[in-house]
Amino acid sequence: MNGRNRYLLLSLAAIICGFSHAALGQESRPAPVARLVSAGPINSAPKRISPSVPAATSPSLGEATAIERRAFEQTNLVRIENGLPPFTWDAEVCRMARDHSENMSREGYFSHTTPDGKRLRDRARLVGIIQFRVVAENIAYNQGYEDPGAFAVERWMLSPKHRANILSPEFQAMAIGSFVAPDGAVYLTQTFITR
Repeated sequence: MNGRNRYLLLSLAAIICGFSHAALGQESRPAPVARLVSAGPINSAPKRISPSVPAATSPSLGEATAIERRAFEQTNLVRIENGLPPFTWDAEVCRMARDHSENMSREGYFSHTTPDGKRLRDRARLVGIIQFRVVAENIAYNQGYEDPGAFAVERWMLSPKHRANILSPEFQAMAIGSFVAPDGAVYLTQTFITR
């Protein structure tokens, strides 16, 4: 899909979902766009699978990008406001989430399932997360917003499935993985886990 067709498709999706803003006056900037998708909880019986990718650095919260930290902090504020304990940061989950955000950008798709058919559980096991009780994921794409991490959390909270993941007492830990494409598009993957 060429850049123009991709832009038109994303713009159309944003308009259909009600996430675009009208341009005012003679602005030459394209209107901001956003998309969201949620994968609900997946329970897992532990399976022994050797990771097929070499271990990479798993970033601590201190090593998170500004976008990742902002989304993490905003998510925990929402949980506290709703009487839930804040999430702890999971460095391994961050590495997996970053990989997924980058892969979506580079491969030109927006889904919990990769073009070669790997789902969330498969991706977790491939990076060495082989024992967990439950895992779930929210993804977002936005472009043209000043605070993409907070914007994603704000929009996730307006969607019943995304909100359910964020406010689920079933999850103990979470991390955000972001990737900023050369055109400024921001891909965010928010992964929840209980081991």
